[in-house]
Amino acid sequence: MAASLLLRLLGLLLILTSVGIALSRAPDRPVQTLVARWAPPPSDFIEVKGQLVHLRDEGPRSDPAPLLLLHGTGASLHTWDGWAAALKAHKRVIRIDLPGFGLTGPFSGQYASDDYRGDTYARFVLDVMAALGLSRATIGGNSLGGEIAWRAATLAPQRFAQLILVDATGYAFTPDDIPLGLRIARIPVLARIGEYLLPRAVVAASLRSVYGDPARIGDELIDRTFELTLREGNRRALGLRLQQLEADVHAERIKTLALPTLVLWGGRDRLVPLANGERFAAEIRGAKLVVFDALGHVPQEEDPARTVAVVTDFLENRP
Repeated sequence: MAASLLLRLLGLLLILTSVGIALSRAPDRPVQTLVARWAPPPSDFIEVKGQLVHLRDEGPRSDPAPLLLLHGTGASLHTWDGWAAALKAHKRVIRIDLPGFGLTGPFSGQYASDDYRGDTYARFVLDVMAALGLSRATIGGNSLGGEIAWRAATLAPQRFAQLILVDATGYAFTPDDIPLGLRIARIPVLARIGEYLLPRAVVAASLRSVYGDPARIGDELIDRTFELTLREGNRRALGLRLQQLEADVHAERIKTLALPTLVLWGGRDRLVPLANGERFAAEIRGAKLVVFDALGHVPQEEDPARTVAVVTDFLENRP
């Protein structure tokens, strides 16, 4: 009797496992299948050295130093929706999907297909500026985007008027919590499996870990993050990026920055600690640090109204 019951339980477990795998199956999606929902106007696509780049370019073209915004790991240009809506009436705001994320997809064209190091991204951003005819810009970024921003500013300081760092990476740190999706992508075997299986619940859990108040997360945000992660090649690119992390590599260059800098930080950031924000403010001459106690790792997305108010003041005081 006991043996028969055990066999039945094993059979049920196998059935449930098979169903779970079937429900979690998430093959790559061609970019064309995602454009209608996630790239309506004012979205556009340009070619940069053979790389197709998804961007949104809004606001007055007469702006002498447009605001160029870069998202973080696993995100997209949509993370800046609130800021763009608030600023575009008087400020030219350009947002891009970085290679390996959003609708831009993996590096291609003249770029090395498997190189996702920080300076590679920084040089790519300079190429985007050249393609758009931007001789100078204010650059800002969140998390990885912040790191790319300061790297670009050290590679070509004459090209940037101001710098905005939002919970940026660049120094070594020990996280209190790593989003579940990133934990999976950091392990090569699991990352490979993750290229074929991706439960929506994993995406939801990852988002909850980067918000100070998870109640702010809605179904549309989860859907968008989930579907753009499935963009063909993005999951493989994420695994490569995480294998090429350069924490504290070239961090000595941060001290060379000499442009007006605003550092914004979420007080409930469990991924990149506030101590890193304090270090940015201490090492960049004249930098200003503003902390939002109730917000997490993506404060610009979690509470765009509060955060953009500080940004507006900073931009209006441009030298």
